[in-house]
Formats: sequence, C-alpha cells, structure tokens
Amino acid sequence: MKSQINLMRQLQELVLIRDEHHQTGDGSHLDALNDSIDALRDKLEPQVAGIYDRLYKKSHIVIAAMAKGCCSVCGMQVPIAQAQQVRLAQHLVTCSSCGRILFATEEDAPKNIAEQPDRDDVRTGVSRFSAEELMIPDLKATTREGAIEELALAMERGEFISNAESLVQNAMERERILSTAMDSGFAFPHVRGVEGGALTFAMGVSPKGIDWDGVKVHVVFLSAIPVAVSAFYLRLLADLMAAFRKKDSLAAVLACKTSQELWKALVKATRSFVK
Repeated sequence: MKSQINLMRQLQELVLIRDEHHQTGDGSHLDALNDSIDALRDKLEPQVAGIYDRLYKKSHIVIAAMAKGCCSVCGMQVPIAQAQQVRLAQHLVTCSSCGRILFATEEDAPKNIAEQPDRDDVRTGVSRFSAEELMIPDLKATTREGAIEELALAMERGEFISNAESLVQNAMERERILSTAMDSGFAFPHVRGVEGGALTFAMGVSPKGIDWDGVKVHVVFLSAIPVAVSAFYLRLLADLMAAFRKKDSLAAVLACKTSQELWKALVKATRSFVK
C-alpha cells in the first residue's frame, strides 16, 4: 500500500501545482499538467481510486501527513493503535475527523521548528510569515539551486525550519516539475508538507540577477508550507505579486544593503496587500 500512498502524494502535489499555475501562470502548462494528473490517477488501484475520487470532490487536499500524532490538516489526535497502522502503511487509514487519508512523515523531512508566538503577540501583515533574519539583500548565488540553498540555510540558522538540505532537495524537485520563476523577475520556490508550525518564507535579492530556467530573477521568496494552508498560500502569493507590480517597490528592495533595510522595504511594499 506504500506505493499507492506515494502515488497519491505525487498526485496531490501535481493537482496543487496546477491550482497555482491556474491562478498565477499564463495557462501554457495546464494541458501538460492535466495529462500528468490523469496518468497518475490511472495508476491507482480501483478501490484506492474510488476513495481518492470521493475525497477529491470535497477538497484538493486528499492525503495528509500525521505530524506529532495528529492529522496535519484538521489537527485531530490520531489514536495510538491507529497511528501505528499509519506508520506500517499496510492499508489505508483515514482521519476520524476530516476523513483524509493519513501517511507517516519521513524522519529527515523538513519541519517547522519556530517557537509559537505568545497569545498576546498579535502579528499582522508579513510579520505573520517572516522576519528580519530571513532577509538576504545580496544573494551570492548564480543558480536557482544556490539561491534556494542560501535562503534555506537562513531559515535553519534562525531555527524556523529543520533540515535545510532536505528543504532544498524538495524545493528543487518541485522546480523540476514546473518552474516558479515569473517574467517579472520574481521566483517563488516552495515546499509543501513542512508541518509543525505556520507558513514561513525567506526573501533574497540578487541585483545582478539569477538565471532561473531561462528567466532572469532578481527577487526570490522561499516558502515552507504546511499542507493545511495550501489554499491560503495561493492568496499570499497573489498578494505578494500585486504588491510588487509597482516599480518603485521593486526598486526599493533592489537598493537595500542590509537585512534591516530589506525587511522595512518588504513591510512597506506589502502593507496594503498582506493582512
């Protein structure tokens, strides 16, 4: 059954990539993505396919990681006996609350390890998702993998995520499916399934530009996304893109020399967009 669970994980990722492309892309890759989705769907066993289709009608999030003994989507505690069945993966186990199919996370998978804010710490805007120490105003990288690695290491040093190496590997796997670079000079690499905390992103700037699958990229946002907030990530992505359509906002971040300056420029540019 592990192979079927892995197929569904790949299938879900392709569906979510299609959702992203439908919202932020030009639609040029939709046919190819649909063909890949159909091909994977046809590899599911009939009984598994039936369960998948039933859940898919309710939500594009069909399969969820079991993180710290809980369903990563709805947060329901998984009974101990059931949790062991999830780890063994000999048959499908569904969450008793939301009904999604559960799977066990790999030991080396990146996790969000940032401390949760105090109850009285009401954060707004981009401060809900990032911080000054996650700003890099002078990326040294000349390749997309190098840029992703710089940002991932900043997230690990700041104790926002664990295992930067695994985060880079997963982000590159996502990039090989469909590049996240935009013609506007931005790239939005990301990894879904980084459980244990909130959506988190790091931002890097390359004044000279980075060759990103044929597109020159100057600004990179690397995001670690819990599966449960995949739909919210699409809204955040759209808000960030809208904020930087203004040329003066892009010029402001390109002119920054320090992390503090870049953080202030990001907060200012997104103030009216990211709530």
